[in-house]
Amino acid sequence: MLSGDWKVPPRGRSVEVAAEPDLVVEDVETGWVGAVVRVEKAGGMHVVHLEDARGRTKAFPLGPGFLIDGRPVTLTPPKAAATAALTAVRAATARTASGSVAVHGAAARVASGSRIYVEGRHDAELVEKVWGDDLRVEGVVVEMMDGVDDLAAIIAAFRPGPGRRLGVLVDHLVPGTKEARIVEQARSLPALAPHVRILGHPFVDVWQSVRPARLGWERWPVIPRGTSWKHGICAELGWAHDTQADIANAWKRILGTVRTYADLEPSLLASVEELIDFVTEPAA
Repeated sequence: MLSGDWKVPPRGRSVEVAAEPDLVVEDVETGWVGAVVRVEKAGGMHVVHLEDARGRTKAFPLGPGFLIDGRPVTLTPPKAAATAALTAVRAATARTASGSVAVHGAAARVASGSRIYVEGRHDAELVEKVWGDDLRVEGVVVEMMDGVDDLAAIIAAFRPGPGRRLGVLVDHLVPGTKEARIVEQARSLPALAPHVRILGHPFVDVWQSVRPARLGWERWPVIPRGTSWKHGICAELGWAHDTQADIANAWKRILGTVRTYADLEPSLLASVEELIDFVTEPAA
């Protein structure tokens, strides 16, 4: 039973099977297993797109070379009605990058009085990429603070109150840090508690909130003290890091690996989701 090459399809005549939506097949050559998402014509030939259990999609030439339950099959084009039905179902259940059900055709709301503040541009771009669709539907604007050194003054200048809630996301918010002391001072401001919520994540920089596997690492490297953290990361990746433009390009490459919330660390997800809930709940 265990002898022979597992990549060679079992003996027997290959039968033709229509590549209907959600049919699960295995490509013999690569071992890729996935459900049929769609079939299309490309370069004069039919191509079938298979989605695996992790949501990744890969295209294969339609025809022989597939297995269903270990039996060799030749995939043929699906019936048009089945393809149309799958397209309609997927459109109805489409989700945003944050995992929320997409609201089709909804225009962005006029901005509410409430806001979410983040430390810098990279934080804002990451929140926009994953939660942007949701925030536009809710009418919530994300603004940059350019650091938290003057957090108490920033909050006071916002003038939180009924109808003007403020959620603040802070980098590297762990006990004993400068950020923790600044946040403690800001939280002591009188009469602001019902209208302000300050949360954070434990990462030195928001870059670290991207799962390291997206960059081919098991974990983010530890950068020695005295070395700029972002420059050190770029050096580990073999990317240019001499100028600010190099650092900006590095972030664009990292941000480009983020597809959905599943590519981010849970600690960041929890904080951002809680802040969105806080500034959008009816009492706000």
